Amino acid sequence: MAAETGLPGIPRVDTTALERELRSAVSGEVRFDEGSRGAYATDSSNYRQVPIAVVVPRTPEDGATAIRTCREHDAPVLSRGGGTSLGGQCANVAVVIDWTKYCDSLLSVDPHERTCVVEPGLVLDDLNRALGRHGLRFGPQPSTHSHCSIGGMIGNNSCGASAQRYGKTVDNIRRLEVLTYGGLRCWLGPLTESELESTIAEGGEVGRIHQELRDLRDRYRAEIQASYPDIPRRVSGYNLDSLLRPDGLDAAGLLVGSEGTLATVLRAELELVPTVPYKALVVLGYDDIVTAADAVPDVLAELNPLILEAVGPELVHFIREEGLFEDSLELLPEGSGWLFVQTGGESVEQADEGVDRLLSGLGKSREEHDVAVSDDPDREERMLKAREAGLAATADPPDMPESWPGWEDSAVPPDRLGDYLRDLLALFDEFGYERPALYGHFGHGCLHVRIPFRLKSGPGVATYRGFVEHAADLVASHGGSLSGEHGDGQARGELLVRMFGTETVRAFGELKGIFDPDNRMNPGKVVAPYRADENLRLGSDYRPWHPETFLGYPDDHADFHQGVMRCVGIGNCRSSTGGVMCPSYRATGEEKHSTRGRARLLFEMMRGNEDSPITNGWRSEAVMESLDLCLSCKGCKSDCPTGVDMATYKAEFLAQHYRHRLRPASHYSLGWMPVLAQVARFAPHLVNTVLHAPGIAGVGKRLAGVTPHREAPEFARHGFQDQWLRRGSAEPSPGDDDAVVLWPDTFTNHFEPHIARAAVRVLEAAGFRVAVPTEPVCCGLTWISTGQLGIAGRVLRRTLRVLRPWIEAGTPVVGIEPSCTAVFRSDTRDLFPHDEEAARVRAHFLTLAEALTDHAPNELSRSVPDTEALVQTHCHQHAVLGFSADRTIMRRAGLHPEVLDSGCCGLAGNFGFERGHYDVSMACAEHALLPALRNTDPEGLVLADGFSCRTQIAHGSRHRARHLAEVLDPERKPLR
Repeated sequence: MAAETGLPGIPRVDTTALERELRSAVSGEVRFDEGSRGAYATDSSNYRQVPIAVVVPRTPEDGATAIRTCREHDAPVLSRGGGTSLGGQCANVAVVIDWTKYCDSLLSVDPHERTCVVEPGLVLDDLNRALGRHGLRFGPQPSTHSHCSIGGMIGNNSCGASAQRYGKTVDNIRRLEVLTYGGLRCWLGPLTESELESTIAEGGEVGRIHQELRDLRDRYRAEIQASYPDIPRRVSGYNLDSLLRPDGLDAAGLLVGSEGTLATVLRAELELVPTVPYKALVVLGYDDIVTAADAVPDVLAELNPLILEAVGPELVHFIREEGLFEDSLELLPEGSGWLFVQTGGESVEQADEGVDRLLSGLGKSREEHDVAVSDDPDREERMLKAREAGLAATADPPDMPESWPGWEDSAVPPDRLGDYLRDLLALFDEFGYERPALYGHFGHGCLHVRIPFRLKSGPGVATYRGFVEHAADLVASHGGSLSGEHGDGQARGELLVRMFGTETVRAFGELKGIFDPDNRMNPGKVVAPYRADENLRLGSDYRPWHPETFLGYPDDHADFHQGVMRCVGIGNCRSSTGGVMCPSYRATGEEKHSTRGRARLLFEMMRGNEDSPITNGWRSEAVMESLDLCLSCKGCKSDCPTGVDMATYKAEFLAQHYRHRLRPASHYSLGWMPVLAQVARFAPHLVNTVLHAPGIAGVGKRLAGVTPHREAPEFARHGFQDQWLRRGSAEPSPGDDDAVVLWPDTFTNHFEPHIARAAVRVLEAAGFRVAVPTEPVCCGLTWISTGQLGIAGRVLRRTLRVLRPWIEAGTPVVGIEPSCTAVFRSDTRDLFPHDEEAARVRAHFLTLAEALTDHAPNELSRSVPDTEALVQTHCHQHAVLGFSADRTIMRRAGLHPEVLDSGCCGLAGNFGFERGHYDVSMACAEHALLPALRNTDPEGLVLADGFSCRTQIAHGSRHRARHLAEVLDPERKPLR
């Protein structure tokens, strides 16, 4: 087989021979499969190029071996970090080297010199957490700090809000260990003129490179001085200004921001800065975003802030409409354009003094309506969320067409920003683009914006090209840079001549020739680039498949494809801490097992073009493999900034993939659990005996597709519904003011009925009269999670009929199993998007805590005063139901909860029981839950409302977790 590279001068690659030799030479992972290639086919940009292969090296030396092998086969190479680039520099027809899975070590720290040495795959937040004990950090902090890698930051010359104080990445690099395509491996850094002479005199490849760099500098000195704008956010082009040091040159600085087109970084020595212990934030309101830009020079004249950011009114509107960080908006002062100014110091007083100095210099005070001040870190974080929500809120904005990158980070001198914005707004009008949301790093004159380019039609693509050409001329006329943060890649590569002129662009080509004369390092980017309207992910030939689906996708115009398109590559699903998303990525470190990777494969599946690696639609085994490790935790539904709901997409795919086909055994054994539970209630002791009998149980697990590492939960001797019938007390009628219906979910009903009994007592103590459905009912969860959507729909229809009298009367229904409650609150909308009965159920289905906080006739007593509790939140509660009511009830009861921000417990319903998932399931639990349990007193209180969570806790620790109902139960047993 041969891969077509698509660029003149680069031959076709014999992929069969390349794969054979890579597998022989590289100890890491070598992938030529369609799933891996599809997952890496794009970044966060408008561009798409399917790679030749993906290599995941185990060490920097392993990566060097991979590149040497590629050189022997004349194969292009692309080094990749977090894959969030907006210019297309992380997509290419090349062998992708992904450094992030294994090459992520902090190798050394010198606190005295404030330096450290790192491998390229180390994530910025992970680095800063490790440096925190030294009181140090790496200065630049882009918004992707939770998942961007240091190697990627070096490749893009990343900045972020903190660059206002600490500069760009290039300003914080001491030395780089690099590898050229030709095989030179060495450390590069700044050299004085005498050191440069000595290096040249030593000869060899290092001497040659430095001699040619010196000659390039001397030939183009005047052009570099004339064409490089004197602004803080010039990221476009190569850093030829690093050759113009007062004494010598800096080859490491030259390579920063070169986007992997010159050499590969194997290790880096970074310069560090002290952490700022105390911060204060002031938000200033203005009449509009342009007026806010005009005020930037006045702010900078008063102080050197930590950050100086801006948010415009359109962005605030989008955030409010999309429900993103809405509480942040409540903290904004009056205005229709805002500047966020953060100061800092060694004390609260120092941080506040900066705020007061600024306000005094601007003739303002803290009491004015257009001023909001905070030195509370939590409040500051909430206020800054409005700014950080920018990319998510503008990706698919309400009231506007889809918006795209392409001109998202231009930068000008800060004192010309207001004039630039006026001209840019006029250019939007000239090209017929609805006014997009403006925001950005205004202290550095850097503007962020996503524009409603029409990239799905020929005329739309032509208009896009015309716009970026005019915009490039406009920013150059203001003395600015095409890119102030995200680099050039393909989006701006061919426009560089409009900013720098032909002579400096010629120097770029000569620099490329010094390091990569054969054009094999990320070819077609920056130098001799692809056109800006080439290799588009959409484009005029975009013909996506729009299949009929089982689910309705009401938030995506009833279109599965539109749901998949929600993923714009932000990459929050690749974070290592905080929130729920994405447990399988955290367990595996695999792109194709991240939410983004799965969305990319689904996009390829539906692309509808012949060049996609995914060619067999719903039957694709590559997509099936990627989705197999999705826990359906729904964490992405809440934690993904654009609301990707991979659990729903997985259910749809499974339904289509196995349509008219035999399913895995676990889909029958676990998917049909509610039916088995109904059968087991007639002889639970016998069923339990069979399920746990030596020999028989093992055979049964193999036949059922269940992992041998799990014990089947035991059926209760008497189910809750049976106990309720024997209770024989009078029930309320539908519509009674004090009535509630307690939902008897399968798990509580058949396995842990004592929790339902406790919930009844809690509700009755709160003044409710409780009713319970007595006939078999189910939410259909196990059929949904295994993609048996037709059956799930029928089960839910029957359930809705049972609940109809209560729902029509407005009686609340209380769920005590979060996953089942989430079905009624969320999945019913996907299954029955236009059904009014389902909508009424969604409106009246409550968690136990919600019923107690918002509807209870009586106030609960402090049942467990001054009790510490470790709390594991169920993923579906985090993603769908919310947890604020639970926190309120816990406080009222006297609990002091430590709520784990831990992600999924790893069991996730059927997932952790299925054969082949056990290792990943336990790795998810080891992320935070099990370590926290090991650090908790075995007699201490552990709360977990989810049946899966309690089961995993019992399996992996010595603790028995309790449901909130057990803790609040007025007849509870002692908790300790």
